[in-house]
Amino acid sequence: MKKLSLLLVFAALQTAVFAQGAWKLDKMHAHLKFTVSHLSVSDVDGNFTDFDVTINTNKADFSDARFALTIKAASVNTGVDMRDNDLRSDHFFNVATYPTITFTGAVAGVTSPGHYKLSGNLTMHGVTKPVTMDLWYRGTITNPMTKAPDAGFKLTGTLKRSDFGIAPSYPAAMIGDDIAIEAGGEFHQ
Repeated sequence: MKKLSLLLVFAALQTAVFAQGAWKLDKMHAHLKFTVSHLSVSDVDGNFTDFDVTINTNKADFSDARFALTIKAASVNTGVDMRDNDLRSDHFFNVATYPTITFTGAVAGVTSPGHYKLSGNLTMHGVTKPVTMDLWYRGTITNPMTKAPDAGFKLTGTLKRSDFGIAPSYPAAMIGDDIAIEAGGEFHQ
């Protein structure tokens, strides 16, 4: 029993030490997706294929985490070349003028253990707006391949394209104003 107690204390201390500092995205195990309605009767899904995220935290449960995200806007991908080229044009993202999308923010509240509100500033299409999304901290494990700690997260939320001046000439009945966001990934120190 004494050995088990010592083992549990060691594991708890190890987890606390692992959590401190900077965490980098494992790009092989990450995604950043979006969904928007089309003609009010169907959805179009897409993703960004080139993005990076860093996390800084001092707490083992990441409840004080600070996030920094950078997306290359030209990496937008819906699986249809013609649509992707249009999304890169000045009708939508205007990637020639606004090549990056950025977010900086921090955990702003705990809704339940491991479930947080993430708030910060999103800059897209030259416009910066405050946004709040739901963040699920899925836990930290020792990666069996690298023997190093890996932490997992899932982010969900909704943005309004009109808040960022994207495609103002398209009515919401044609292209929805609400954009559902889902992102997730593994991070390592």
